[in-house]
Amino acid sequence: MAETITATDRFHRDSRVIFFSGAGISAESGISTFRDPEGHWSKYDPMKLASQAGFLEDPDLVLNWYADRRRAINQAQPNAAHRSISDFQKLFRDSVVITQNVDGLHERAGNRNILELHGNIHRHKCNSCGKNFESPDIEMRTLNHCECGGKIRPDVVWFGESLPLQTLQNAFEAAQNCDLMFTIGTSTQIYPAAQLPFEAKSRGAFVIEINPEPTPFSAQADISVRDDAGSALPKFYEEFYAQIK
Repeated sequence: MAETITATDRFHRDSRVIFFSGAGISAESGISTFRDPEGHWSKYDPMKLASQAGFLEDPDLVLNWYADRRRAINQAQPNAAHRSISDFQKLFRDSVVITQNVDGLHERAGNRNILELHGNIHRHKCNSCGKNFESPDIEMRTLNHCECGGKIRPDVVWFGESLPLQTLQNAFEAAQNCDLMFTIGTSTQIYPAAQLPFEAKSRGAFVIEINPEPTPFSAQADISVRDDAGSALPKFYEEFYAQIK
């Protein structure tokens, strides 16, 4: 981590900081990614479980699968990387978390200013009018209907759907104006989210990548670390804290 010492010299408490996270940070809490050989999508047809067509064909199948995922997620705990982000956010006043994950672990870890690009598996919405629902039925295994008659579904982005426009716009605006970005556990292969670190770099931000494997962004990162986020991010925090406290 010696190379981070010179990097910290250019930042202060009012620096604008982004933590851009992908599936890798959740994998360290035991939540499988869709690329894992034993992950969620390896055992099921994604188009039956995460598409409009699949939901309309067999909503009970989809709802039960998402209920099982929520149960597994509820048994997982935020890890050292999530907790380090909370520490960083106490150090930097102007910081935002932009995540591709739907598991809610950032919020459970106490992270703030979270932009969820792909929604949140713990929320529901009407498939027709988009109304949000806070259902007391955490399992949500049976089909419910909105007052408009539409079917209530998990509030996540499915295949073939666009990311929520306002959230995406806020994410790009943050990336275009940040001073420092951490890209954490993301392959930078799924667009438009994958464009965010490139956008930040093109606008002059210092970008630190933490990922066990190289990514399409690695060559452009100011620092690219081949390590798990739970190991690397706390070390980065110690370096920054020593300079900025």
